[in-house]
Order: sequence, then structure tokens, then C-alpha cells
Amino acid sequence: MKGIALVALSAVVFSMSGVLTKMIDADGWTIACWRGLIGGLAVLAYVEQRRGAVPRGQAFRLGLRGWLLASVGSVASIAFIYAFKLTYVANVAVIYATAPFFAAGLAWLVMRETAKGRTLIAGALSLAGVTVIVSGGLGTGNLMGDLLAVAMTFSNAAYIVLIRKFADVPVVWAGGASALQLFVVGAVMGAPLDVSASDAFLLVMFRAAFAGAVILWTEGTRLIPSAQSALLGTVEIPCATLLAWIFLSELPPMTAVLGGAVILLAVLWHAAIDYRQEKHGGL
Repeated sequence: MKGIALVALSAVVFSMSGVLTKMIDADGWTIACWRGLIGGLAVLAYVEQRRGAVPRGQAFRLGLRGWLLASVGSVASIAFIYAFKLTYVANVAVIYATAPFFAAGLAWLVMRETAKGRTLIAGALSLAGVTVIVSGGLGTGNLMGDLLAVAMTFSNAAYIVLIRKFADVPVVWAGGASALQLFVVGAVMGAPLDVSASDAFLLVMFRAAFAGAVILWTEGTRLIPSAQSALLGTVEIPCATLLAWIFLSELPPMTAVLGGAVILLAVLWHAAIDYRQEKHGGL
């Protein structure tokens, strides 16, 4: 019961990301800069504390593959921020829910991993749902945000696959390097010193919410089956939509509702089957 509560709460906390991003007046690069600085320094301190007797040069060595992983993470992060800035929170939330299916497709292309039949079906349905959502942005100011949400989802899927492909890369430090990349580029592209007091508070809240969600998810996932964790993660979609309505008076168009419903049903169907099979020992 504790694991269920922690994972569900992590989804609720993570659903705050979209609202917080839109409430911050600063541009996306400035948000990325401060987020990168806080996150990068935190990971730097963590890796340094955990390296023990490992030489510092070895603990912090990434190599070409490590920097590739970090760069993919950076692309995903900036696309994540600007997607929320440029389209509906609900659109980003439901498009991001398709990440496991993008990852399955990439894993097949990169590592020739065989995908299950239900994964292919759910992935096809999700792709149809994404197409409906993006079509609703044609001729509006939301199209770029929808496309960035797709790019963010694809980049995150690539990040997941590369972690498995590059098994020898220090993943935690790659995440820290990704954050520091955003800090440097964001400092050049944005205006990090021109931040109001209210924005500064929201930036801290934004980073704290993300860190809190990761901690809650990590602790909760240890206590319950992975399929059940994935199923509970779908709580983020209605929560993000509800918070956007409460705090931003934001209601997505009908195309987003229809496409989101298709994606949500596909994700729930796939996760429910995984959970049932995992619960019964794969039978």
C-alpha cells in the first residue's frame, strides 16, 4: 500500500511541472539555465560524495558516448520546457505518455529488441492519438508546442534506449553533465540575471517538485511491481489537466481531448495487461 501511495503521489507532484513552467514569466532558456545550475551542482555533489576510492578523473569521465547521452538529455529538457510554454499542458502530458512506445520502436531499430504484439498495437493507437492532437494545432499558435512535445518524447525515448546501449557510461553523471550543458547554453541564450523575485520562487518550486517526484517514484517503485508503477503513472495525465484548469483556466480543444483519450486508453490497456501478467508470474 505504501508503494502505491508513493508512486501515485509522485505522478501528482510531477503533474505540477506544466503549471509551474507556464506561471514563470521568464523565457524557456532562462528557466533551463537555473534548472541546469541547481540540478547540475546537486548531481556533481552526489557523484563526488559517492565515488569513494574511485579516482576523480575516472568517476567524472564520460567519453564520446557519455556526452552524446548528456546532449540527448539536454535536447529533451529544453523541448520539455518550451512545449509547456507554447501549447496546452494536457497536450504535453498525453503526448509524453507515449514515450514507452517510442522507446520500444527505437530499441528495435538500435538493438533489434523484439516488441510484444500488444506494444505494437498500443504504439500504433498512441501514434494515431498524437496525430489527432497535432492536427488540432494546425493554423494555431499551439502547433510548435505540440511538435516540441513530440520531439521531447522522442528524445526521452532515445535517452532510455541509449542508457541501455551504453551500459558502461556513468548515467548519473551524464545527467549532471546534461544539466550543466543547459546552464551554460541557457546563460548565453536567456537572461538568468533578469529574474523577478516571484519567478525565482517558482523556479525553486519547479526544481523541488521535479526532485520530489523522482524521489517518491524511486522509493515507491522499489515496493511494487514495475507494471503497477507504470499503470499508476497515468495519474499524471488527468492531474496535469485539472491543475492547468484550476490555476491557468486552460481547457484543451476537442482534438486534444479525442487524441488524449485514444492515447490514455492505449496506455491503460497496455499497462493493465502487463500488471495482470506480472501479478500472475507472466502467465
